[in-house]
Amino acid sequence: MGGVILRGMNMMRGVGVVAAGVAAVVLAGCGGGGEGDVGAKASSSPSVTASPDPEESVEEPVYPAGPEGDIDRLADEEGWVVDDLYESASEFVADICDSLPDSSAGGASRPQWLAESGNFDGDGKDVLQAGVPKLCPKWSKTLTEAVSGDYERWFGNGTFLVSSKSPTAAQLEGDEDVQTIPPGTYRAAGSMEDCYWERTSESGEIVDNSFATSARVITVTIASSDGQFTSRGCAVWKPVK
Repeated sequence: MGGVILRGMNMMRGVGVVAAGVAAVVLAGCGGGGEGDVGAKASSSPSVTASPDPEESVEEPVYPAGPEGDIDRLADEEGWVVDDLYESASEFVADICDSLPDSSAGGASRPQWLAESGNFDGDGKDVLQAGVPKLCPKWSKTLTEAVSGDYERWFGNGTFLVSSKSPTAAQLEGDEDVQTIPPGTYRAAGSMEDCYWERTSESGEIVDNSFATSARVITVTIASSDGQFTSRGCAVWKPVK
């Protein structure tokens, strides 16, 4: 009986030893895991935030000294744009200044050429008003007349609709090159050979015409009732004041 009890107690002690060993293993595992986590956290590199790239510096435009630079600076400040044919606003103004002396050779007065040849398109008028007084001040009066619209109109070769007004949109749609001539008296002066002119009604019937093989001065009066006026080979027609 006593032996049985002793064997039972020994078996219980064995179970206790095994249980204690298992507990020790579990605790060791937990402790090791904790140390491993701490080590991992300690050894992990801190996150690095990339510093932003410095802003790219914007180069300020460099303007030439003198009136050209003043014109280009003002054009940039105002946002004026000129035709792609020119590299700068001052180059556009310089070209107009160089062209003005010979502009009347095409049969138009100088302010007429300025106003009616596309030079005022877009920002052209603003650029010229700022630039002409600086680069070619002697043409400032011509520019003022062109801007006001109060200038003398001359006429060369071609067929013109008789009207005191500019061509209408409908007329331009049919022919974008159509031009008008106000009623009045005009004179062509110069050495003329084989000069032909005619006045016609709106229906195209000839009202008056003449052919001059040689002439120095020709005067024609265009009536408000006329439809068209045609000139070929004559000098420039200028209004008689």
